[in-house]
Amino acid sequence: MIEGDYLLPEPGTQPPNDAPDYRSTALRHPAFKPIRVPQTITELSAPRFSRAHYPSNIDISRMNGRAAVGERIIVAGRVTDENGRPVPNVMIELWQANAAGRYDHDRDQHDAPLDPNFHGTGRLFTDDDGCYRFQSIKPGAYPWRNHHNAWRPNHIHYSLFGSGFAQRLVTQMYFPGDPLLALDPIYQATPDAAARDRLIARFTLDLTMPEYALGYRFDVVLRGRAATPFEEADDGAP
Repeated sequence: MIEGDYLLPEPGTQPPNDAPDYRSTALRHPAFKPIRVPQTITELSAPRFSRAHYPSNIDISRMNGRAAVGERIIVAGRVTDENGRPVPNVMIELWQANAAGRYDHDRDQHDAPLDPNFHGTGRLFTDDDGCYRFQSIKPGAYPWRNHHNAWRPNHIHYSLFGSGFAQRLVTQMYFPGDPLLALDPIYQATPDAAARDRLIARFTLDLTMPEYALGYRFDVVLRGRAATPFEEADDGAP
């Protein structure tokens, strides 16, 4: 199916708004069918996310010159459209738990230690080829009370902004070989197995820094048949 000049995602390749096994979607998903609202120049072009006004933080494995506790990782990838063309100047914001599985946030009361040298947030921009790269530590798993003994897999949240505030997509990057993926209702909410696999980063020796950090590659496709699954995307919508 074609919408404008691009292909819509295939059925089952994006998570539904209402995923019964992911219990909190029952309170968050829309109660009525979405309607299209024409966008004005404000939604399409404002605000401008520039490097000058939104400074990058591409190494979140350290704070004030001190290293965070945990396994250091390097993550790199490329942001493209449905035709494989690079998307430059995308602002990517990141947030994640620390190595013990706890967020540096007042609402996270998980009985795990905070790390004074890890805040868990970062920001960066894609270059002219749509590429990005950052350094962090591998986040830990944590309980989240979705059901009895529920634990979230290791993951990093991505928020990708286009040229305007209304152009925002949110997704999560997972790690290969994590046994919790098979049990996680958020990851499993995307019905199509091949689409789910696009959420898993690939270990890449070329990105690994000898005796310092392991490397992972995570590419993001913004729309089309091979689009990365994004959170709260309406079925059939771009």
